[in-house]
Amino acid sequence: MSTTLLYLDHSAPIDDRVRDLVSRLTLKEKLDQVTVRCKAIPRLGIPAYLAFGEGLHGVAHYGIATVFPQAIGLSAMFDTRLMNEVASAVSDEARAKFNVLSKVFGHGSIGLSLWAPNINIVRDPRWGRGQETYGEDPVLTSKNAVAYVKGLQGSHPRYLKTAAGAKHYAVHSGPEALRHRFNAIVSAKDLHETYLPAFKACVDTGVEVIMAAYNRTNNEVCAASPTLLKNILRDEWQFDGHVTSDGGAIVDIHRYHKATNNAFESTAFAIRNGCNIEAGGTVFENMGEAIRRGLLSETDVDEAIFYTLRTRFRLGLFDPARAVPFTSISPSVINSPLHRKLSYRSAVKSMVLLKNTGGILPLTKDMRRILVAGPTAADHDAMLGNYYGVNNRIPTILEAIVDRAGIERIVTYRKGVVAHSGNNTKMEFVTRMAGTHDVTIAVMGFTPLIEGEEYDPLLSKTYGDRLDLGFPAHQIDFIKKLSSYKKPVVLVVTSGSAVIAPEIYKMVDAVVYAWYPGQEGGNALADLLFGNAVPSGRLPVSIPQSIDDLPPFEDYAMKNRTYRYMSKEPQFPFGFGLSYTTFAYSRLSLSATAIKAGENITAQVTIKNSGKVAAEEVVQLYITDLKASVDVPQYALKDFGRVKLKAGQSSVVSFVITPGMLELVDNEGMRRLEPGDFKITISAASPSPRSTALGAPKPVSAIVKVRA
Repeated sequence: MSTTLLYLDHSAPIDDRVRDLVSRLTLKEKLDQVTVRCKAIPRLGIPAYLAFGEGLHGVAHYGIATVFPQAIGLSAMFDTRLMNEVASAVSDEARAKFNVLSKVFGHGSIGLSLWAPNINIVRDPRWGRGQETYGEDPVLTSKNAVAYVKGLQGSHPRYLKTAAGAKHYAVHSGPEALRHRFNAIVSAKDLHETYLPAFKACVDTGVEVIMAAYNRTNNEVCAASPTLLKNILRDEWQFDGHVTSDGGAIVDIHRYHKATNNAFESTAFAIRNGCNIEAGGTVFENMGEAIRRGLLSETDVDEAIFYTLRTRFRLGLFDPARAVPFTSISPSVINSPLHRKLSYRSAVKSMVLLKNTGGILPLTKDMRRILVAGPTAADHDAMLGNYYGVNNRIPTILEAIVDRAGIERIVTYRKGVVAHSGNNTKMEFVTRMAGTHDVTIAVMGFTPLIEGEEYDPLLSKTYGDRLDLGFPAHQIDFIKKLSSYKKPVVLVVTSGSAVIAPEIYKMVDAVVYAWYPGQEGGNALADLLFGNAVPSGRLPVSIPQSIDDLPPFEDYAMKNRTYRYMSKEPQFPFGFGLSYTTFAYSRLSLSATAIKAGENITAQVTIKNSGKVAAEEVVQLYITDLKASVDVPQYALKDFGRVKLKAGQSSVVSFVITPGMLELVDNEGMRRLEPGDFKITISAASPSPRSTALGAPKPVSAIVKVRA
């Protein structure tokens, strides 16, 4: 007869093992497990554990790691397969680091709970943390999030490679200055149509962690919201992972939200309403006193630590190494040639060509004198974004351009202006050089020193948000002077969000959005500029014509926000991006033009590469409900895919349209399918006239009628 304690029996069901372990803990030992720095329990052989880590676009904080493009750039790939590969590489490196560093620094020094992905919707481009997200569309965000969660957690039937943490739940997207006290008021329709779908998609795919946001939503503190954490997350969605607060969010409950009077009450309030573990703060250390005061019971504590301990069991942390396949992941995967190549591939696909007058790009061989100028051309910060790892080889954009140019061209570099403040000297010496060169590559925009999360951007006066969405005035003057010499100017934008600059975009010859492109971003951009690679990225956010086209930043209603509801024509539309070739869409056919509610249909379209260069096209499916009883999006992305075509080659692309794609969300927040006519559009960008005017292929459309 086996004498192995049940919680140590790795053949037993995990839930039974967790309950057995909880039953053996003293109250003091239980209270040691309610913050992210979980203490060891020596008498039971339980090691310490750090229930915290960052894996937004690479492993952060723990030394050398592969740095992939910032999340907004990964989303611009419109490629969930590659997104999954990136996440799998990140989790491999996280496991490898855990395997090594926990031996060097001890257990509790590094964790496998990665607080990624950030799936908040960019309802407003002023939000500095928009760079961490997948953009403004709930379907694009959901599909990217599912791919990333699966990549982080792996596909083993019993064990998690890492525990993915979807954040920030919910209705959280600035302003950063107000996030600890803000009350996001949102309609039931907007909540369930825009803000929650990506979280629901993550729960459905088995995400292990949900991070509650700092703010209130509809008067309830997110980290202690019975509506969000109990009614929706646990009861309706049947989430069975654990809920963590955001860092310090429990303190906010009494300090800023004034929902409780003190730390004891905040502790009890959060635990009772479904927050299982505290991140960053020390309020949950008051749990023992909260129990003594009758605000909590030990049973409440048992329920909280059940969920957090189960995550550690699912990670295999209580099992022998031989039973957990991920314990054998070697540190050789960290920054491996394979992962560097993956960073490069994702950077190439992330970059978006928005303008290319006269086919100035790719640069031809007769452009022998190249001026590289601008504040971020030689800036490593502009490669990294926020929540980044470090790397020993991060070629800047300048370095990569020099490398690709070779010895038969002359590359001259002058910064000209700094990124975030005006010059103390005149810039004319540099700008005059544009007149003596064949082309100027102006690398302009921002770095994470000016946009990001509340405390991080060292030069921001607005807590990381960009309340003025244009280029700084001194950068605008610089671009104007560079363009005044009637020589071609290629504008490369480094940014984590939309930059509004209609005058500048009109003035320059080409525009490339590079985002914060990761360690291989310089190489990727240089290859695109010189024609060694072909651009195929698409905008995951709209770029408005004017900040006046946006509602107030604090307004969380979706009216006039994002491509789905905006009434003003954007400068560059959601989903838009050019190539070095052209594509044509034709022969849209539906498997049926009239269906009963609940039936699927298939849409097929022929895509032809009508140009002279082999390339990938991002094909997008949009649906418009033409006879809805409530306000619905003017068009809404439902699916997308990539097709690679040689010059002159055609291919048939198919999409299955499910009943769920035809549903609307009513004013009570309920999803339902109404009979009526639906417009099916397949296109290369959101199907506004603006997309076609900018050079996107003409979309194709058809009508399907849904009968009751």
